[in-house]
Amino acid sequence: MERLSQSDLNILLVEPSAMQRKVIEHELNHEQVTAIDQAATIHEAVQSIGAVSPDLIASALYFEDGTALDLLRQVRELPHCAETPFMLVTSETRLAQLEVFKQSGVVAILPKPFTRQHLNSALNATVELLSPEELELENYEITSLKALVVDDSTMARKMISRVLNNLGVTDIVEAVDGAEAIAELSETIVDFVVTDFNMPNVDGAELTTYIRNSKSLSSLPVMMVTSEQDETKLSHINHCGIDALIDKPFSPVEVKCLLHRLLD
Repeated sequence: MERLSQSDLNILLVEPSAMQRKVIEHELNHEQVTAIDQAATIHEAVQSIGAVSPDLIASALYFEDGTALDLLRQVRELPHCAETPFMLVTSETRLAQLEVFKQSGVVAILPKPFTRQHLNSALNATVELLSPEELELENYEITSLKALVVDDSTMARKMISRVLNNLGVTDIVEAVDGAEAIAELSETIVDFVVTDFNMPNVDGAELTTYIRNSKSLSSLPVMMVTSEQDETKLSHINHCGIDALIDKPFSPVEVKCLLHRLLD
């Protein structure tokens, strides 16, 4: 498969402000993105998607007919757009308002105003998602590895699994929390674990502690994916025995580099 570039992307820009649409379009043009459809409301966005399937949806947070979460949910219900990368562009800084998007598997959350570096990173993440490239390892055949993905968010699990699939890991088992993951590990041999931190019943830190204290699992590589910002909790995460920590939303390139380090 020929690798895409940023200039190949077709983007749907959903923003109620005509001035903001013009500013964002200018910045996209600077990144060599010229195929840009625009919408001012959720209704217009859904109509546009029905006519042309975008490679990336870049959305503001609030509209006269709903929020970006309403748009995201509608998009995910469309068979041809169930996995379309979604990017939020917002001036919202309250963590409680952004958490649901971090857990939904968005490709990026860009602050307003955003830098060109922010935008470039988000576009690169989209290209990585749309251009599968098998991870090359010296000591393993990547297609022979089995992964356990643990997250209480269905959309987050789908996002992680998609990134792993793109890297060549297709044998994936899933768990909705640490308790289910522990049960899975008692029956299934896996080569590495990718887990969220904040989960009901048994969280990611407790799951990692269980793995490190198990004679048969103690050396199992564990990558933790989290949106946690609390310094105390982050310190706890770093001391529970994880091998790698990555923020939500994450870049496929970050996952690729960390997996290469963990597995090779």
